[in-house]
Amino acid sequence: MTGPLTMDQLAAVIARDIPPGSFVNLGIGHPTKVADHLPPEAGVVLHTENGMLGMGPSAAGADVDPDLINAGKIPVTELPGAAYFDHASSFAMMRGGHLDFCVLGAYQVSAGGDLANWHTGAADDIPAVGGAMDLAIGAKSVFVMMSLFTRGGAAKLVPRCTYPLTGAGCVSRVYTDLAVFDMTPEGPRINRTFGIPAAELAERLALRGLAG
Repeated sequence: MTGPLTMDQLAAVIARDIPPGSFVNLGIGHPTKVADHLPPEAGVVLHTENGMLGMGPSAAGADVDPDLINAGKIPVTELPGAAYFDHASSFAMMRGGHLDFCVLGAYQVSAGGDLANWHTGAADDIPAVGGAMDLAIGAKSVFVMMSLFTRGGAAKLVPRCTYPLTGAGCVSRVYTDLAVFDMTPEGPRINRTFGIPAAELAERLALRGLAG
């Protein structure tokens, strides 16, 4: 696949990697796009922290119900068997290890799998942790979906996070517009690339030991 990928294309890649029958939470922002690429026959059950199990793809047109939204306030659909519950029950599911996967956005991910996605530390930045900390430590596997570089060209997969952490050593895999990385005890490993040679990617990231 030629890169860099759009966020919609990346969402489709992530959707294909989620095993059938999994229980999954999709974080606010780009991760919610994954819902639109999950085939119904896969039996993936989507959880939203605002209290829904069995969320379907995003809603449009006549399918929009103002009372049916995900945690990012985006109108969504419901699948047969969908259930609703309060925030206490929702967070108990998140914290109790009942979710197989969560997909979160990030400002930075460190080589050790640390996640920073709630605050840049800037004085005028509005902190927005939401349920990310609960998901980062509660889900069995944490997938990150992000662009690999900032608009200014700075890498977001870094030796050490410089932003406040959401969770330490919690990230399992990083999906970016240029490559997918598996996070291992020895550091990131290139799983696949999109339109860029692995050697060039490793040089741009300057991460010690990065390999395909």
